[in-house]
Amino acid sequence: MAQIRVVVADDEPIIRMDLRELLEEEGCLVVGEAGDGVTLVNLVRCLKPDLALVDVKMPEMDGLEASRVLAQETQCAVLLLTAYSQKDVVEKAADIGVHGYLVKPIKDSDVMPAIRVALARFSELCGLRERTQELSLRLEARKSLDRAKGIIMEKYGISEDEAHRRMLRASMDSRKPVRDIAEAVILSKLIDQ
Repeated sequence: MAQIRVVVADDEPIIRMDLRELLEEEGCLVVGEAGDGVTLVNLVRCLKPDLALVDVKMPEMDGLEASRVLAQETQCAVLLLTAYSQKDVVEKAADIGVHGYLVKPIKDSDVMPAIRVALARFSELCGLRERTQELSLRLEARKSLDRAKGIIMEKYGISEDEAHRRMLRASMDSRKPVRDIAEAVILSKLIDQ
């Protein structure tokens, strides 16, 4: 497995130092450290780590807000590491889409399993987003195809099957995807109006 690249964010330099030492002993590469949420977001955007290990209480932008930004941008896995275990904080963390949550004080043996779970959740999320995008593109292509078939059916008074066959033939003859043919048909209809 490739070395896990981590950005550590905590307003306490001594805690960042301890976390860096722990992560490096576990084989991780700490690529950056932040003492506030704004710096965290900028570092993650720039360094593209696999994971951000984030404290909740930080100046300028707190860890929850920074995590929300990172989760929305799908920048990396986000693991909160905080002393707050109150239900409302945990629920807010879940709502903004963090991938893991550890409550201080932690045992060293808790960190790597939590990191691996957070990375797995993030990977799942990325896969789902890619699949959703792919399905959305297919749906748009299907809508274009149906619309183009309707235009051809109306113009030539033919069946849907015949309209589909004509589009497939045009696709093969022109060596262009059927979607391009469908869009050309739709465009020509707009020009005819």
